[in-house]
Amino acid sequence: MFVIVLLSFVFILVCNYYVHYGRTGRLINLIPGPLCYPIIGSLYVLFGSRETLWKRMITLSNRYYPIYKIWGFFVPVISIRHPDDLETILSNPKYIKKTFMYNIFKPWLGTSLVISEGAKWHSQRKILTSTFHFNILQRFVEILDKESKNMIKSLKNADGTVVKNLSPFISEHTLNAICETAMGTSLKDFGEFQQQYLKAIRQISELFVYRVKRQWLYFNWIFSLTPKGREQAKVLKILHGFTDRIIAERKLYHEQTNGQYLKSFDNDTSAEEDDPKMIGTQRKRLAMLDLLIAASREGLMTDLEIRQEVDTIMFAGHDTTASSLCFILALLAEHKDIQDRVRNEVDIAMQDNEDKLTMKFLNQLLYLERCIKEALRLHSVIFFISRICEEDVKLQSYLVPAGTNLVIDINGVHKDPNFWPNPEVFDPDRFLPERIRNRHPYSYIPFSAGPRNCIGQRYAMLQMKMMVTSLIHHFYLEPVDYIKDVRLQVDLILHPHPLRVRFVPILQN
Repeated sequence: MFVIVLLSFVFILVCNYYVHYGRTGRLINLIPGPLCYPIIGSLYVLFGSRETLWKRMITLSNRYYPIYKIWGFFVPVISIRHPDDLETILSNPKYIKKTFMYNIFKPWLGTSLVISEGAKWHSQRKILTSTFHFNILQRFVEILDKESKNMIKSLKNADGTVVKNLSPFISEHTLNAICETAMGTSLKDFGEFQQQYLKAIRQISELFVYRVKRQWLYFNWIFSLTPKGREQAKVLKILHGFTDRIIAERKLYHEQTNGQYLKSFDNDTSAEEDDPKMIGTQRKRLAMLDLLIAASREGLMTDLEIRQEVDTIMFAGHDTTASSLCFILALLAEHKDIQDRVRNEVDIAMQDNEDKLTMKFLNQLLYLERCIKEALRLHSVIFFISRICEEDVKLQSYLVPAGTNLVIDINGVHKDPNFWPNPEVFDPDRFLPERIRNRHPYSYIPFSAGPRNCIGQRYAMLQMKMMVTSLIHHFYLEPVDYIKDVRLQVDLILHPHPLRVRFVPILQN
């Protein structure tokens, strides 16, 4: 036994020497970073609470600006934040492969668009791009308007001023909206399952955060044997079961209607007509899911791949948007002058469009759009993404060897005073056309950038505009909690805990 332990120790030391003193290790170690111990490297920086970890990430980013490295055992990770370096990586189609950090999503999202690579990613991207086409987004305006009205109704049912913790309140409505636009089905149709599904989404997010902090210790199959792994299996059964049920019902609907609505998906007129020959079949609103089903009929996707893409759209399309909306509303509550200006713009557009919330109406809200963009800069809920270098790449000051894991520090570049004077100040006019013109295009990347940018960014902007418009038109927003006092924690995305706003009804004529 002693001999085995001794040989194991010697083997680890040899590996440590080979990794750190080979070509890759020598190049990596030229890059600054926190103290690195033998074997364990800099893993100690991941210790502590999620709040502590958030502060430490900011500290490291500023201390070693604009690039630093950490070692986790024998795996190096390099963090970059200068726009020139970000452009080098994100604009190059050779660097679209995601790192091992995304493996934690595979039990839930499989090899969907957010994880896949190579030919499969290109194929998925081509199919899914059509689901966010402008003509299809126009059809979703009605759904988003309806959910916004539900949100207003829930506040007005309180009869007077009401204080809301934004995160759970907004999440419920963004999840309802993405469910109906992505799957053509409202969660409200499932009664108690709505809350069960919301709870499952929250649980899986918490479990993934747990996994992130222990990424170095667990492979997926090892994690599945732990109590947390068994809990994850139960939650995934709920989430996958719901998605499978919706897909099965949707496919049956198209079988009963001979797939005629799939064929007319791009024909606005015929797609909205009812077929008098349909007996006992209710006309359903076409959704993103229908495009995926159409692709599966052409042999381009399997049933499993459809589920994985729908699960991805459901998660990415509600949680990130909800968290961004929390910060947007809180910032408007804290800046009354800006809020009043937004309300004035909304009211004028309402009059011009006879109170109809259409795509044309939303496109008129240029100042609100600037407010949203500035909020996304100030509080980037997706605060980092990562890539693998498929080949040696020369950044500004260092050569990064092939196979290295790169972290794109979105929060860092959005707060860089070299590109954003007074970066902590909320100033929507940063996004006036004349001020954008000479700014580095990769100094602002809330939806990533390059060939692997966020496919749903237009949908997200549409939904955020719609919900803010409705709330601002019906309520004055007053801060209860101030963002500067809110504890921010490392999560899959950045969530404020808690962040409350007071909604004061506006007397409508």
